[in-house]
Amino acid sequence: MVKAVVGANWGDEGKGKITDMLAEKADIIVRFQGGANAGHTIVNNYGKFALHTLPSGVFYGHTTSVIGNGVALNIPILMNEIKSVTDRNVPMPKILVSDRCQMVMPYHILFDQYEEERLGGKSFGSTKSGIAPFYSDKYAKIGFQVSELFDEALLREKVVRVSEMKNVILEHLYHKPVIRAEELLQTLHEYREMIAPYVCDVSAFLHQALHEGKTILLEGQLGTLKDPDHGIYPMVTSSSTLAAFGAIGAGLPPHEIREIITVCKAYSSAVGAGAFVSEIFGQEADELRRRGGDGGEFGATTGRPRRMGWFDCVASRYGCRLQGTTDVAFTVLDVLGYLDEIPVCVGYEIDGEVTTDFPVTCKLEKAKPVLERLPGWKCDIRGIRNYEELPENCRNYVEFIEKRIGYPITMVSNGPGREDIIYRKSSL
Repeated sequence: MVKAVVGANWGDEGKGKITDMLAEKADIIVRFQGGANAGHTIVNNYGKFALHTLPSGVFYGHTTSVIGNGVALNIPILMNEIKSVTDRNVPMPKILVSDRCQMVMPYHILFDQYEEERLGGKSFGSTKSGIAPFYSDKYAKIGFQVSELFDEALLREKVVRVSEMKNVILEHLYHKPVIRAEELLQTLHEYREMIAPYVCDVSAFLHQALHEGKTILLEGQLGTLKDPDHGIYPMVTSSSTLAAFGAIGAGLPPHEIREIITVCKAYSSAVGAGAFVSEIFGQEADELRRRGGDGGEFGATTGRPRRMGWFDCVASRYGCRLQGTTDVAFTVLDVLGYLDEIPVCVGYEIDGEVTTDFPVTCKLEKAKPVLERLPGWKCDIRGIRNYEELPENCRNYVEFIEKRIGYPITMVSNGPGREDIIYRKSSL
């Protein structure tokens, strides 16, 4: 049985909490795309953690955490992350890394920084983690697979060849110091020692797990609107954020993905540049940001303040459709308890016409939100475990959004902890 946990929007929806919660009844949790450029915040019995590469089910002793072939693997960051959780009394997790996984190289991070500098005001708002240069090299077929670390002759030849190519750009475009091939080779030897205990044929491992009836969770990074094909291009990430890619990024047959839990926030937030129709500003945004999440809405990787907005039915319906949603997990509902009324974006006005379909980026840039205002519930809903015990206006809000997006909200999160979850039967 394979389940995917993915995001409907710009990322930051609360996927980490949902994965951590579902991992209790899972055997294997797989990261299938992205790198250390975004994070998942987890609150559990061990404390509060920001994970960047490790899957969010890493805190359970019975699970195996897998880094799939679709991930941009930064080996030193993974090692530091393992140490950061074990230093806080989390038992050493069982970790497997695909031998087909490709590595973020030190020069990828430099190229990311240099290109953002060069673009200046027209930059992509990158986290400067090397992700775009990494995926560029992967598809240009000059990336380094983990398996290549263990073939010394191949590695030595490739380091020289790739360094020569990169140095032309470093010298003539960026005017920066060149790569020393011997130094890079030494770094890769260090990477080999670090990663060797974890490397395996992940696709074969997962095939056997399915044969044995194990439950596998696929954990996505970011959300639909950051997908390079279906998102707000070019202000997107460099790997597919869709559940469909889980089959590719883990090495599974697509028909094995039976449940797709798409995570939506009860309001909107985003890190980085790009179109954001329901965005709010000033004091209104500051108040929501301060109250949001667990300790405020700040990026788990960058620490930068997230952009804030009201729930966007247009973007969320689109996001759920592209994911192939079977269930919606609706998070941080408790945060909205301070509002007298809650605006919801139900349509976009573009060139004088209202649409409920999510458009391409050039039209999206011109869109203005069409807002409907719902009465708030003006109380704290943390601690409630039964849907019927939520205030009427709170239930009305959930059911209004469920109807507008057209996908069943079966989980409602009303706090940061594992136990802060309400299961409900959809009214659809």
